[in-house]
Amino acid sequence: MKNILKHEGFIGSVSFSAEDEVFYGRLEGIDDLVTFEGSTVEELKAAFKEAVEDYLVICNEVGKSPFKSFKGSFNVRVQPKIHQKAFLKATEMGVSLNQLVEKALDSFLVNLEEIDKQ
Repeated sequence: MKNILKHEGFIGSVSFSAEDEVFYGRLEGIDDLVTFEGSTVEELKAAFKEAVEDYLVICNEVGKSPFKSFKGSFNVRVQPKIHQKAFLKATEMGVSLNQLVEKALDSFLVNLEEIDKQ
């Protein structure tokens, strides 16, 4: 997704309402609903940064972590052939399917971070 803004570790989604002629978005990866909007790109960016800063202040005042907590489990649906190949590779490596998927996902994300740095 390229329609995002980043600030202080937060990601904001970005959309446009043709009816209202306004850019709008919300903070992603938090337990609360925090939105922002602007009539121009500059206004949108400023509103996003202000929303992040205000949210951090509120979280600090009430003593809560600003970011959503994750329990570490989620369902992934893949094609049966990929499932079979992953199972066979995990068995061959002597690890669980969960361990194989975790290693693969971690490796993929590290590679993306390297690409993003370029």
